[in-house]
Amino acid sequence: MVQAKDRIGIVGDNGVGKSTLLNLIAGSLEPTAGQVVIGETVRIAYFSQQIEGLDESKRVINYLQEVAEEVKTSGGSTTSIAELLEQFLFPRSTHGTLIEKLSGGEKKRLYLLKLLLEKPNVLLLDEPTNDLDIATLTVLENFLQGFAGPVLTVSHDRYFLDKVATKILAFENGKIRPFFGHYTDYLDEKAFETEMANQVQKAEKEKVVKIREDKKRMTYQEKQEWASIEGDIEALENRIAAIEEEMQANGSDFGKLATLQKELDEKNEALLEKYERYEYLSEFDS
Repeated sequence: MVQAKDRIGIVGDNGVGKSTLLNLIAGSLEPTAGQVVIGETVRIAYFSQQIEGLDESKRVINYLQEVAEEVKTSGGSTTSIAELLEQFLFPRSTHGTLIEKLSGGEKKRLYLLKLLLEKPNVLLLDEPTNDLDIATLTVLENFLQGFAGPVLTVSHDRYFLDKVATKILAFENGKIRPFFGHYTDYLDEKAFETEMANQVQKAEKEKVVKIREDKKRMTYQEKQEWASIEGDIEALENRIAAIEEEMQANGSDFGKLATLQKELDEKNEALLEKYERYEYLSEFDS
């Protein structure tokens, strides 16, 4: 389901299992059923909400030099650890500082840089906006633009996800729903679905309407529409349910999923129009 260069945002309410999913992928948690198989060439870097293995008795530059003395950029040039530290907002005057003297945010930033120096080809980020300041997040966003592997990010931050994710895995009602687009697009669709549900409720409440003497009658065309509208609504609802099932069954076929997502959006729009017509026609005296 995850492919090279994928930028996936993982969203959902607190406690639904987003961080658990990352822990399973990272191998830091055993599944209760089945197994997680990691390929031999996969190198995962996991930026979790807990810092692990940060020896605070070491100095900033020495901590990183244990991993590498220099780094090759994607363009083939070489960058020293000192230069890389500066890119990650550690001025030269701080390179000899003991890690224990750093602020909590600086420790997180240093830990992130160490993970990136280990040359991962899969990057997992768990709520990075909780621990990193805006300047560091900007540096991270720039780094991710040149990162060749997939990135999976758990976050509630709309702005950050719009910058780093082009696909969404949404935890909804005990299921994981794939969505192709930015987080804002996903939120817009959720708002649309809520509006549609409200229209359904409103239509149901107004099915029985008082007949007023001055109410005009339907035209012939409206009578024809009224006769078939409930069937039209049922057909659209059935197709929407079928599309959602197809999306679950084709989770790894991104071409198919994109086509299904487009049809789903069209059917939802058509269904909302039918609900609005139903509400309008139900007020007439046939």
